[in-house]
Amino acid sequence: MRRIRKALLASLVTLPSLFAQKEGVPPAQAPPVTAPMAGYTFPQHETLTFTVDWRVFTAGRAVFQLDGQPGLMKVTATADTVGATNMIYQVIDRFQSSFNPQTGCSAGFSKQTREGRRKIDSDLVFTPGATAHAPTSSATPALGTQALNERNLLRNTTKQQSGQIPSCVIDSLSGIFYVGSQNLVVGQDFRWPLADAMRTVSVLMKVEAKEEVRTPAGTFQTIRVQPTADAGVVKNRGTITIWYSDDARHLPVQIRAKLFWGTITFHLQSVEVR
Repeated sequence: MRRIRKALLASLVTLPSLFAQKEGVPPAQAPPVTAPMAGYTFPQHETLTFTVDWRVFTAGRAVFQLDGQPGLMKVTATADTVGATNMIYQVIDRFQSSFNPQTGCSAGFSKQTREGRRKIDSDLVFTPGATAHAPTSSATPALGTQALNERNLLRNTTKQQSGQIPSCVIDSLSGIFYVGSQNLVVGQDFRWPLADAMRTVSVLMKVEAKEEVRTPAGTFQTIRVQPTADAGVVKNRGTITIWYSDDARHLPVQIRAKLFWGTITFHLQSVEVR
């Protein structure tokens, strides 16, 4: 039961990590990043609030805040448990990422983890990352580096790691909004490289169908998309599905993860434009 609680709560924001491959792919063999479609504009100052349900219970709340700066988009996310869940295992996590809105390339990803007694801060920086040029068709793809700095506040220890990545990658938080910048056409799948836990993961996005979805924020005509990978914890164990609004915004309005221990669903509760 404890494993189920921890898996549920840790997945409030880091859904892309659930389908990450254990070994990843060689950076030189990773799929290229396709730049956002022509005419797409990321929201400059927007806050999306989701309720997170597990089975019939409301287990938590997730808030995503997007802020545009010259040449850079910043995404901040919080994941908090609520109600009776706090009495079982309290989670108050904070995540932040940044990416180039013209190319989709990520600059880095950081998280502050507060899960029970676990208190860890980590920063992942991509070089050249967001400063990378748009991908080309060169037979020899350019490579970049990633550097991880992790601090365990309870044990007062630090850890540093570095490794190679494609020059342009996408982090797990920015990926939710990067997918929305693509031309989502049913039946036209696409791949992108995810930088996760010092690995490069090839993620296949299956654009499956159009559906009507009801949320606390309203009823939306949506495009249903399912991310998959060739290996990892979701293979043969479950699925992750994201519904984007079928309009120019491609707003993520619902996210559902069906795993062996149960189903969690993110329902869009409100959209605030600042």
